[in-house]
Amino acid sequence: MSASLRDVGELIRFPHTVFALPFALIAALAAAGGVPPPATLGWIVLAMVGARTAAMAFNRIADARLDAANPRTAGRPLPTGRVTPALAWALVVTGSAALLVAAWRLNPLCLALSPLALAWVLGYSYAKRFTALSHLWLGLGLGIAPAGAWIAVRGSLAGPPLVLAAAVAAWVAGFDTLYSLQDEAFDRASGLHSLPARLGVRRALVAARALHGAALVGFVAFAALVGAGWGLWLGVAAAGALLVWQHTLVAPGQLERLDTAFFTANGVLSVGIFVLYAAEVLLR
Repeated sequence: MSASLRDVGELIRFPHTVFALPFALIAALAAAGGVPPPATLGWIVLAMVGARTAAMAFNRIADARLDAANPRTAGRPLPTGRVTPALAWALVVTGSAALLVAAWRLNPLCLALSPLALAWVLGYSYAKRFTALSHLWLGLGLGIAPAGAWIAVRGSLAGPPLVLAAAVAAWVAGFDTLYSLQDEAFDRASGLHSLPARLGVRRALVAARALHGAALVGFVAFAALVGAGWGLWLGVAAAGALLVWQHTLVAPGQLERLDTAFFTANGVLSVGIFVLYAAEVLLR
C-alpha cells in the first residue's frame, strides 16, 4: 500500500500545491482584513486540493502517450503501469467533486464559477498541442486561486485579487518556461508548442525574465492596493530576490540546476510571502 500511495503521490505531485495555495490564503487574509472563519479556510483548502488533484491526474492521462515517448518522463506512474488509467480517472472525478462541493459550501458565486475554473485547469492539458502560450494558460490556472479565495471570503470580486491573479499568472508562466527548457528538443520533434521550442533557449530565457519582472510589479501593486504592512512588503522583497536568484542558476548549456530553480526557489517564494504576511496579520 505504501508503494501505491507513493505512486499516486508521484502522479499528482502533491508537494507542488505550495505554488498556488499560499497565494489563495494570502488573498483570503486580505479579503477578510484578518483571519477568515476556520470553516471558510477549510473549504478554500479543499477546493484548492480538489482542483489541483483533478488537473494533475487529467494532465497525466492526456499526456500518457507523450510521457512514454519522452526519456525524461517515461518512468512516470502511468506510462510504467504503476498507476492504472482507471485510478487516474477516479482521481479526476474525486478531485472535481471536492472542488464543486467546497464551492457550494462557500457561496453562490463560487459555485457558479467553479465549473469554469475546472474547465480551464483541465483544458491546460491540451494547450501545448496548439499554442506556445501554454505557459500562460497554466499561469492563469494557478492565478484563479487568489481570485477564487477572495470571492470565497467576500462573495464578490475586486481589483486587488485580480492584480494578484495576474502576478501569479506571470510568475508561474515564467518558471514553467524555465522548466520547459529541458524538453525543447522533444517538444519540437513531437510537434508540441512551448516558448523554448518556438524561440530557442536564449530567447526563452529572456521571455522568462520578462514574465518574472511583470510578476514582481504585480506583487508590488497588490501590496500597495491592500495597504500592506511590514510582513507583506518584506515578503515581496524576498520574492524579488528569489526571482533574481533562480535566473542565476539557469543559462544556455547549463540546465542541470533546473530543479532547484523550479521547485526550491518558487516553493520558498510562495510559502515565504504567505508566512510573512500571516505573521503581520496575526501580530496586528
